[in-house]
Amino acid sequence: METKILTISSDTGIEERISSLSEAGEIIQKGGLVAFPTETVYGLGGDALNPESSRKIYEAKGRPSDNPLIVHIADIDDLNNIVSEVPDFAKRLADKFWPGPLTMVFNKSDKVPYQTTGGLNTVAVRMPSHKLARDFIKAAGGYVAAPSANLSGKPSPTSAKYVIQDMMGRIDMIIDYKSDEDMDIGLESTIVDTTGDKPMILRPGYITRKMVDDIVGETDIDVTIMNADSKVAPKAPGMKYRHYAPKGELVLVAGDADRAIEYINKQIAAYSKDGKRTGIIGIDEFIDRYNADSVKNAGSKEAPEQMAQRLYTFLREFDDENIEYMYAHVCSEIENSGLGQAVMNRLLKAAGHKIVRLD
Repeated sequence: METKILTISSDTGIEERISSLSEAGEIIQKGGLVAFPTETVYGLGGDALNPESSRKIYEAKGRPSDNPLIVHIADIDDLNNIVSEVPDFAKRLADKFWPGPLTMVFNKSDKVPYQTTGGLNTVAVRMPSHKLARDFIKAAGGYVAAPSANLSGKPSPTSAKYVIQDMMGRIDMIIDYKSDEDMDIGLESTIVDTTGDKPMILRPGYITRKMVDDIVGETDIDVTIMNADSKVAPKAPGMKYRHYAPKGELVLVAGDADRAIEYINKQIAAYSKDGKRTGIIGIDEFIDRYNADSVKNAGSKEAPEQMAQRLYTFLREFDDENIEYMYAHVCSEIENSGLGQAVMNRLLKAAGHKIVRLD
C-alpha cells in the first residue's frame, strides 16, 4: 500500500487546510485509515461505524481484535447517537473536561459495531482538544475510531516521525502536523467507566483521580492499573496487553536517590563491560550522576508532567540508538503524585513490571 504524507503546519492557510483535511476525511469515509495528531499521542483513525475499518485498524497495528477502540468525536451532540444513555455524572465530567484528554466508557447504541468495541456492549468515547484533530474528525463524518498510531506493543508515537516508522505502507495517509503545540501531554487519555453506579478509572492519565473526584465525588479505580498479579481482566482500551515497550530490557529502580543511583550505575557498568549498549532515564536533580551510553533527562521530580511529555520519545530514541539495557529511577515524588500514577503505569507496562525497590 502507498502511504501519503500530508504535511500541515500552524502557518498553513485556511483554504489549504480545509482542502487537505477534506481529502483525509474522504479516505476515512471510503473505509481507509489516516494517522492524525491529538494533544495526547498520534491516533490511527478509521470510520468507527464501519466494521471493515475497525478490522483494518487491528490489522495495521497487529492488535488483537478483542482490544476495544476509542471513538473520537468533535461535537458533544454526536455522543447521543452512539451511546444508549449518558449518566448525570458523565455529563458533569464532559462539561468540565471535554474537549480534552478524557475518555469515557458508555453502554453503546446499535449504531456502533462490535468490531469497534472488541465485542463488548460498551463503547469508549473521547473528544480531543487538539483543533486539527477535531477538524479532521468533522471532515471524516464525525466518528473516528482511533487507537495510538503505533505497532502493537511499541511505545505510542508523539511525533509523525515514529508514525511513519511504524505505519508506512500499512495505511492510506499520515498527517504530519508541524506546530509547537503538538503533543503537549504525551500520554494517552484517562479512561473512566461510567456504566456503574459511580465512575471507575480504568486507565490513569493527565486527568487525575483527584480531578475526577472534585467533580463527581469518590471514584473507584481498576485494580489492574498498577498490579501485574491481578487476575481481574482489565476493561479499558490499551490495557489488556503488553504496551509501550522498547526493544531492549527496561528495569525500574525505586527508593532513596543515593542508593538507586549507585545500584543503576553498578548495573550499567557491568553491561558496558560486556559491550552492551546502555541507557538511563533520570531526573533533573541527579542527572549528572549517571553513566551510560544514553542518558535521558525526564525533568524535575516536582514536575511529573515533564516526564509524561518525554517518556515515549525517550523509549523510541533508545530503540533508534540500539540500547539493549535501560534503567529508570522512580522517585517517591513521581510515584505519589496524581499524574505520576499515569507515568508509573506506562513505565511498569514498558518494563514488564520489572521493578527493584531499595527501601
